[in-house]
Amino acid sequence: MSEISILDPPANADAAEFEAGFGPRVLLTIDTEEEFDWNAPFSRDGHTLKHIPKIAHFQSFCEGIGAHPVFLVDWPIANDAQAMEIIGGAAKSKSADLGMQLHPWVNPPFDEAVSDFNSYAGNLSPELEAAKFEQLHAKVIEATGISPLIYRAGRYGAGRATASILRNAGIAIDTSVRPLFDYTAQHGPDFSRHPAQAYWADRERSLLELPITSVYWGVLRELGRPLQALESKAPSLLGALANLGLLQRIALTPEGVTAEEAIRGIDIALDDGLDLIVLSFHSPTLEPGCTPYAKTQAQVDAIYDWFRTVYAYLDRRGVKSTNVAEILASVKK
Repeated sequence: MSEISILDPPANADAAEFEAGFGPRVLLTIDTEEEFDWNAPFSRDGHTLKHIPKIAHFQSFCEGIGAHPVFLVDWPIANDAQAMEIIGGAAKSKSADLGMQLHPWVNPPFDEAVSDFNSYAGNLSPELEAAKFEQLHAKVIEATGISPLIYRAGRYGAGRATASILRNAGIAIDTSVRPLFDYTAQHGPDFSRHPAQAYWADRERSLLELPITSVYWGVLRELGRPLQALESKAPSLLGALANLGLLQRIALTPEGVTAEEAIRGIDIALDDGLDLIVLSFHSPTLEPGCTPYAKTQAQVDAIYDWFRTVYAYLDRRGVKSTNVAEILASVKK
C-alpha cells in the first residue's frame, strides 16, 4: 500500500467524487474535549469537564434544527461516564456520530515531554502516536460498544504516519486538515495549499480526508493563496486586506466568525461546487468562560443563534445534513 501524506496537498487525481445527487451536504463536527486554559502552557492535569451536561442540550438543539453532530471525543471525554452515555446514546439512535480526537498531552502513554511541539500528535514518533491512538480507540469502544469511523488530530496535528495509523485501525475518514491555515509558527502543520474538496489519503482509497471548510471571500479571493504566502514577510497584509473588504479568510465555525460571514463563505463554497461543507467548533464553547469564544452566557446564546441562522440559510440553499454512514455510502471508490 502507498500513502499520500495528509500533510501534502493532493494531486487532482486523488480528489474524491460522490454519487450523483449526493451534494450539496453539510457535516457538523465538534472537537469534544476537556476544558483548559488556552493561554497557559499545556499540562497533563488541571483540566475540567463542567460543560458535559450542555452536550445533551446541544444534541437536542441539533435535532430541532436538522443538524447531525459528529462528536470527536478525546481521552478525558472518553473516560467520563456521563459524556459517553450522552454521546453514545445519540450515536446508537442514529441522531449523531461518534468519532475520535487525540490530545497527546492528556492521552496515555505519557512517554514524551509536555510541550508546544509535542501537543501535535503528528510530531511524535510514529510508535508513540500509534500507542496513544490505540489506547483512545480501545477506550471509546469499551465505553460505548461503538467502533468509531472518523478521526481528527487535536490542534489539526496530523503527521506523516497518521494515515497509516488510522487505516490500520479501520478508521474510514480523517478530518484533520484545515485548508488555508498554516500552523508552522507554532510547530504545527501547514495546510495553506490544501483544497476544501474531499480527497483520498491513500492510493487504495480506504481513508477519506474531509477538510474543514474554509474559503477566501472578496474581490481578491482568486489571489488568496499567493497573497497568504507573503504573510511571513508582511504579517499585517491579510488583516489590512480584510479591513478593506478586499480579501477575507472565512472558516465555517461559530467561533470568531459571524453568521453573516459564514453565509458569505457558504455561498463561495457552493459557487465553487463543493459537495460537502464541514463545520466545526469546540464543545467547551457551550459553557460560559471555558473558551475565548464564549466568555458569557450571552455569547453562548449567540453561538446557538449562529447555528439557527446558518442552518436556516443552508436549508434555503438546498444543503442537507449528512452523516458518516451516508458519506461512506456515497463516495465513489
